[in-house]
Amino acid sequence: MNEVRTRFAPSPTGYMHIGNLRTALYAYLIAKKHNGKFILRIEDTDQGRYVEGAVDVIYNTLNIVGMKHDEGPDIGGPYGPYVQSERQDIYKEYAQKLVESGDAYYCFCTKERLENLRHDCEARKMPFKYDGYCRSLSKAEIEDRIANGEEYVIRQRIPDRGVTTFKDEVYGKIAVENETLDDNILIKSDGMPTYNFANVVDDHLMGITHVVRGSEYLSSTPKYNLLYKAFGWEIPNYIHLPLIMKDNGKKLSKREGDASFEDFYNKGYLKEAIINYIALLGWSPGTEQEVFTLDELIQAFSIKGLNKSSAIFDPNKLRWMNGEHIRRKSLEEFHELALPYYKEVIKDADIDPMKLSKLLHVRTEVLSEIPENIDFVEKLPEYDVDLYVHKKMKTNLENSKEALIRAYDVLEKLDKWEEEIIHDILMDLVKDMGVKNGQVLWPVRTALSGKKFTPGGAIELAGLLGKEETLRRLRIGIDKLSK
Repeated sequence: MNEVRTRFAPSPTGYMHIGNLRTALYAYLIAKKHNGKFILRIEDTDQGRYVEGAVDVIYNTLNIVGMKHDEGPDIGGPYGPYVQSERQDIYKEYAQKLVESGDAYYCFCTKERLENLRHDCEARKMPFKYDGYCRSLSKAEIEDRIANGEEYVIRQRIPDRGVTTFKDEVYGKIAVENETLDDNILIKSDGMPTYNFANVVDDHLMGITHVVRGSEYLSSTPKYNLLYKAFGWEIPNYIHLPLIMKDNGKKLSKREGDASFEDFYNKGYLKEAIINYIALLGWSPGTEQEVFTLDELIQAFSIKGLNKSSAIFDPNKLRWMNGEHIRRKSLEEFHELALPYYKEVIKDADIDPMKLSKLLHVRTEVLSEIPENIDFVEKLPEYDVDLYVHKKMKTNLENSKEALIRAYDVLEKLDKWEEEIIHDILMDLVKDMGVKNGQVLWPVRTALSGKKFTPGGAIELAGLLGKEETLRRLRIGIDKLSK
């Protein structure tokens, strides 16, 4: 078997959306699974859509997630340049070869003529297809018109008859009648190639063995294969990926405001979790395992596991998976990740951040939610006394007040302020009062946090806040319930 070579060929249009990153991931996994090469190529032939800084976004994203390319614009390689706008002479050379072989031709049709043709197709409720008006121009006429400075494009000459058949690794055998295909443009009037032409030339010259791309390119693949055939080149293995959809039936898109990799990453989702989740959007490992590292994905990945049906992007599943990856980290690793979020809301030097990490490590799903979950530590928020009323805990305003008074009395007497001691003294109080645990612990937790949900219970919060602050907040709670 020849060396497996895959490529990720994004357009620099602003950000890395989830579908793009999944394409890159699958191409990377196929290459690494077979000890092959993963190539990065920048497809910037559509200069109108170019966004300044977008190439850096591509580099940064691949670097963050650990998908290191073996060849590319920034590191070079034997098949460069790896930016399409720097390869114009190559495309012109190969387009000219097609003209000479009769597989392409010069087209001088104006925008006005093409627009009229488009309107005519619409009126007849037919898909737009170029009518071949310039197919039979003589060599002399072509030379004269070029010499006169007329604008032109170079179009692919699609056979009028016959069927083009190809095999896709996901969708199987596909056959298309040639008469349904359009003579698409290969070289635009500005001299730049279209994607339809450049990707074929580049994939061949760069030795790409497996082409991984979205299923939206399935309909164009017969045209690509006719180009391969015209040049006498070997056709690569095709892997077309199903769309990623939202649960409302729409596909994910930047225009719809759907989040990019960068958006999720900046919100506190771990890179490992994002990669893990998008790997499962259209691929199944064939086992019950759901949580993978990148190395584990390389070992487990198989093209046979790819699905034809569209994948549904579920933010809740991503959230769950992020929590799983957070819990896979050691306490020290989590602490390093969480520290910047602590600093957003906690200025009190007396608070031990490691104590916070011990509380939050197993309770955090998204890092960016840490500040709102711990803001009570720095300052007790204003809260309503109704918070003390909890049906399940069997608490009301009256027994909550009693619990706080009794808790204050026993905690005030402690010389050592350690969680184990706090636990024992409060459990003794529960026994002494002859009530369920919740009738003491819920009011204490409420008084210490002023919140319905906290990253820990009454005992952990008391240990975190310290004796002086704990007693101060209990007094505030008693006062609120006395009014």
